[in-house]
Amino acid sequence: MTEIEGEIAPGFEAVREAFAANFAEGAEIGAAVSVYRHGEKVVDLWGGVADQQEGRPWQRDTLQAVFSTTKAMTAACALLLVQRGELDLDAPVQRYWPEFTAPCKVRWLLTHQAGLPIVDQTVPLADALAWDPVVKLLAVQEPFWTPGTEHGYHGLTFGWLVGEVVRRVSGHSLGTFFRTEIAGPLGLDFWIGLPKSEHHRLSRIVPPELPDPDAAAAFDIDALPEEMRDMFAAYSDPTSLSARVMSMVVPPMDNNDPDVLSAEIPAANGVGTARALAGFYAALIGGFLQLDTLALATTEQAAGKDRIMRVPVRWSHGFSLSMPETPWLPPGGFGMGGMGGSIGIAVPASGLAFGYVMNRMGTPMGPDPRAVRLITAAVESVGEQR
Repeated sequence: MTEIEGEIAPGFEAVREAFAANFAEGAEIGAAVSVYRHGEKVVDLWGGVADQQEGRPWQRDTLQAVFSTTKAMTAACALLLVQRGELDLDAPVQRYWPEFTAPCKVRWLLTHQAGLPIVDQTVPLADALAWDPVVKLLAVQEPFWTPGTEHGYHGLTFGWLVGEVVRRVSGHSLGTFFRTEIAGPLGLDFWIGLPKSEHHRLSRIVPPELPDPDAAAAFDIDALPEEMRDMFAAYSDPTSLSARVMSMVVPPMDNNDPDVLSAEIPAANGVGTARALAGFYAALIGGFLQLDTLALATTEQAAGKDRIMRVPVRWSHGFSLSMPETPWLPPGGFGMGGMGGSIGIAVPASGLAFGYVMNRMGTPMGPDPRAVRLITAAVESVGEQR
C-alpha cells in the first residue's frame, strides 16, 4: 500500500479515502491533492514516487508540470492588469501590440475567440522556446475565422497571445509578471519558466500507455456517440485545425525536458504543487480579485461546440465554466485542467478551492476519473460542513 502523507482537517476524510483509492487501484505513481475552504487549507496530501528512474519518493515540495492548467495563471495576469485599469478588454489588441494585424479585441484572446489557434506553418521547437519568433508569426497571421464569431481552443497560442499583451502593458514577461505580482505575494510554489535551481524538485511525467495495435485496428468509430465520432474524425485528419493544433511545434514539446520547463510557454508549461494550485484559486475567490474582476473569470463569454476540441465547452475570460458535460467542475465553479489529468478549480458559493497534480498521465479523452473522484469527495465534504 502506498503511504499517504500530509494533513487533513476533520470532516474531509473522504478526500483522503479517494486519494488512497486512486493509488490502491493502480491509477497513480505519484500525486498530490490540496483543498482550501474559505481561504483555510483543509486538505494537503501527497504520496507515491516522484521519479521512477531515480526511485525518488514524492515529497511535500515536489513540483509537477501541469500542462494547460497553466492557462488559469496566465489569464489571472491579464485580469490583474484589467483590475488596475491598465488593460481594456474591449480595446483592439493593436492598442497594446501595434504589430498585431488581426481585427481582434483583447477579450477574445482570453475567450479562445481570436481565430488564431495555430500559425500557418510548423514552428521549430527552438523558436517556440525563444518566444519572439512565435509572437512575430502570430502578429501577422490571418485568423482562421472572424474574431469574436466562433470559439476554438487555442491550445498553445493562448499563452503567447495573452502573454505578449501582458508583456507590452507591464514591461515584464508573463512568467516574471506572474512571479512578482501573483505567486510571490501569495506565497505560491508555482512557476512559468522554472529556474534551474528548482529542477531537482521535479517529478518525472509518465506518458500514457499506447493502445494495443490490434485493439486500435478493431476499434469501431461508428459505434461511438455522434459527438465523439466528430472529435475522433477531426483529430484523425492531419489537415484539420484540431490536428494541426497538436502538431504545430516540431518536435513536440516534452515537459520532462529541462529546456522546455525553463522557457516560458504560458499556455502549457507551468510547474507547481497541488497546494499552490488550490492556494491560487483560494486567493482568486478570497479577495485577491475584486468582485467585478472575479466576475470576468466566472461569467460565460462563449459556449457551445468548440471548433477545435469538437465538444461542448463554456469559456469565461481564460477559465472553463461548469456544465453537465464536465462532472469535474461543480455548478457555479470555474477552473482549468491540463493534459494528463492535473486540474485547479474554485466554487465561489461554497468557498471551495481545489488542486490536483500527478505524474502518470491519464487518457486525453474526457475528464480524468482520478480527479473526478477527488473533486466529488471534496464537494461532498464541503456540503456536509454546512
